[in-house]
Amino acid sequence: MSESFGVRLAAKVAASGPLVAGIDPHPGLLADWGLSIDANGLERFALTCVEAFGAEVALVKPQAAFFEAFGSRGVAVLERTIAEARSAGALVIVDAKRGDIGSTMAAYATAFLSDDSPLAGDALTVSPYLGFGSLDPALELSAKTGRGLFVLALTSNKEGASVQRARTDTGVSIAQSIVDSAAERNHGADPLGHVGVVIGATVGETTLDLSRLNGAVLAPGLGAQGGTVADLRRLFGGISGQVLPSSSRDVLRHGPDVAALRAAAVATRESVRELGESTGAAGHSVS
Repeated sequence: MSESFGVRLAAKVAASGPLVAGIDPHPGLLADWGLSIDANGLERFALTCVEAFGAEVALVKPQAAFFEAFGSRGVAVLERTIAEARSAGALVIVDAKRGDIGSTMAAYATAFLSDDSPLAGDALTVSPYLGFGSLDPALELSAKTGRGLFVLALTSNKEGASVQRARTDTGVSIAQSIVDSAAERNHGADPLGHVGVVIGATVGETTLDLSRLNGAVLAPGLGAQGGTVADLRRLFGGISGQVLPSSSRDVLRHGPDVAALRAAAVATRESVRELGESTGAAGHSVS
């Protein structure tokens, strides 16, 4: 890709708003849609989502685990979903949360970030909990190929707090150390660097300082999980233009009707559009 992820992301958000629409083919949703819980049902679900909102939202986020659960046929559906969503005009965040060390992390990076891989979208979620430096192969390859990373920093699951809110020997939280490491990678990038972080829309009160991040914040949990636009404003304040709110179930429950799905995605897109109007704005602490 000739342009960096930060440049492409800023342009896409300016044109389409900051919404990330999740494609989460949970077995329960397949059943709710009247689909078979197999690779055929999976394919119909995913491609219906792409048809409904792939051209309407800035980003889509297929959850890789729900595809991998069906083995090689499921992975083939994920490959097709990525390709068709990108063809429709959306940027694709592959939500795979990969994290390992050495040659294994390098192999994950090749699978999800190299130009010749059918699993490569525009960005990948990764886990830094083997040490931020363990992500170096992904950090380096994503920069080379013009793709982005979203690094887990502060998630909304109750188990995460014991690790993410713990303090390092310098007194900062683990989550803050991850944000700071991402900021180092983004220093000097314009309008945004390629290393974003994941902070749940329902994490509650924190003291994270995001002012130097210079990257995007993926904020899952909008809608069915309880997150609201007011929460996003409260949490992210002066960097709200860098926030990518993600909604999955709240939109997907309107399927399988394509028109209803599209209408739900458009309504959600419009509800968060103002957050993307100042992408690259100066930030402040998450209070």
